[in-house]
Amino acid sequence: MIEFQNVTKRYPGGYDALSNVSLHLAEGEMAFLTGHSGAGKSTLLKIISLIEKPTRGIAQLDKINLKTISRHRVPYLRRKIGIIFQEHHLLFDRTVFDNVAMPLIIQGYRHQEIAKRTRAALDKVGLLNKEKSMPVTLSGGEQQRVGIARAVVHKPMLLLADEPTGNLDPVLSREIMQIFLDFNQVGVSVLVASHDLILIDELQKPVLTLNQGKMIHNDLNRDQYDQEVGGFRSPQVNEFSTGNW
Repeated sequence: MIEFQNVTKRYPGGYDALSNVSLHLAEGEMAFLTGHSGAGKSTLLKIISLIEKPTRGIAQLDKINLKTISRHRVPYLRRKIGIIFQEHHLLFDRTVFDNVAMPLIIQGYRHQEIAKRTRAALDKVGLLNKEKSMPVTLSGGEQQRVGIARAVVHKPMLLLADEPTGNLDPVLSREIMQIFLDFNQVGVSVLVASHDLILIDELQKPVLTLNQGKMIHNDLNRDQYDQEVGGFRSPQVNEFSTGNW
């Protein structure tokens, strides 16, 4: 699903946000990305989501080279990705339903399909009864759930989350992480950047740790990790693609 081979990202002025980073996240796997502020987590996610391109090395998503991909193919590859931010970036002049439906409207889906998928996504995050509400009337945790529903409404094969629980209390943080676990259990690959080391430890998923742009810890490279600690799932049928939700 995601493969980095000695990826370096150098910004103007000679600053290396990432330096020789290698990782391999297989289809259907879930992992956490940790590290101090400025360690390179957001840059790594930006490369995967085609917001940035690597300076050196090979970065692949679904076997597609992210450095050499043509500009016109970028929007089509992005449709395979769902992105959740710490700041959910909701449109506060639109209803919850309209916020979640936005990606489908942009992609030109028919009205009936938009309604079906949007309500299914809201139901998945427990907010179907809030579809007519305005975001300003929701709690912080509910607003983040709307952001997640918007990220999965187009049934992506990969979810990327950048500090999705950074503004939430511990109880709400666990609820949000459980949603990611639920999606992973139906075959969606998930990579979550987070500072919440206590919660990450509880969930017992593989961990990647960056320090000053370098990968200093990588559970995904452990030999026979799945046999030793049961951290990896074999790929499962993706219920999103079969329309079972």
